[in-house]
Amino acid sequence: MNPPPAERRRARRLLRAGLLVLLGAAAYRLLRPARRRPEPLPDHTLPPLDSRMKLIGTLLQRAPGPSMSDITPEELIERSSTPHSGLMFRLITGWPRRGVRREDRTVPGRAGPIPVRVYTPERPARAPRPLVLAFHGGGWAQGELNMADWMSSTVAADLDAVVVSVGYRLAPAHPFPAAVEDCFDVLTWSAANMASLGAEGRIGVMGESAGGNLAAVVCLLARDQGGPAIHHQALIYPATDLGFESESRRTHTHQIILTRADMQAYERFYLPEGTPNTDWRISPLRAPSHEGLPPALIQVAGYDPLHDDGVRYAEVLRAAGVPVVLDAYPSMPHGFTNFPYFSRDARPAMRQVVAQQRQFLKAGPP
Repeated sequence: MNPPPAERRRARRLLRAGLLVLLGAAAYRLLRPARRRPEPLPDHTLPPLDSRMKLIGTLLQRAPGPSMSDITPEELIERSSTPHSGLMFRLITGWPRRGVRREDRTVPGRAGPIPVRVYTPERPARAPRPLVLAFHGGGWAQGELNMADWMSSTVAADLDAVVVSVGYRLAPAHPFPAAVEDCFDVLTWSAANMASLGAEGRIGVMGESAGGNLAAVVCLLARDQGGPAIHHQALIYPATDLGFESESRRTHTHQIILTRADMQAYERFYLPEGTPNTDWRISPLRAPSHEGLPPALIQVAGYDPLHDDGVRYAEVLRAAGVPVVLDAYPSMPHGFTNFPYFSRDARPAMRQVVAQQRQFLKAGPP
């Protein structure tokens, strides 16, 4: 027999409290030397790296198993084929929001069925619900639907929207352009089936890291191929130019969560041999034109090798006449929105995402 909801909530609170105590003790041991001799900041305009995220990054770096720079294609395929679950996974990445129904289904794609997860608020709709397509991160080679539960359910609940999270094919088993094709195929199918999904009106896309890259590329494809019309793009610390050696990539070579070696490994797995990383479907910043793209929210983290990717893409969009909000989190590393219970800025960042989506996706008829 399942325990009553109140008991489950109490158990979750106790488990979270216990984990925080353990992490706090570990943080004291890990961060104590840094207090005696502070590390020099790579950029004196930045505040110190957030201590909670520094702890998470250290724990992830010490996790068993090969690093991205050392892993073989076979090992990566095996690792990526196992869905993440369990108490510890949820304590770190967050539980789905209450009051949101989740439905796993498949969508037809050019290479076969594509798994998606549809998030729908359980409360009755008071107004037409927009449709948001969500693309998870993971360097095009990792990640799956469970990892996007907190973020996708948060948008569904707070925006009162239908969110479709896409389980696109992953490299190296399915290199470029598989992920791009899957994301665009789900967009076109979802736009044609909004009524059956419970959505109506405007469409937005969102993604973090590699998912931000895919969201930007999908917007370009939709513009160039005559639709579906996208009314907003939320790009969370996106990769926008794999062919450019930016200052942030040089400065944050050995940063937590994402390193230069990690990025090189992801690119190696994602791109078939001989594929130029300057193709705009890989590096959307290099598209011949950025005119006519949907308004954008671009979020960047101060301690992120991809920081300049987001800033440069915002500049290119503005120059093309696209409305852009550049939202910076100076003390955060790459991936900070994936840790809602430990990152101080995860929830504020998502509130900004929802606020921008509300402005452009709920503003009258499409």
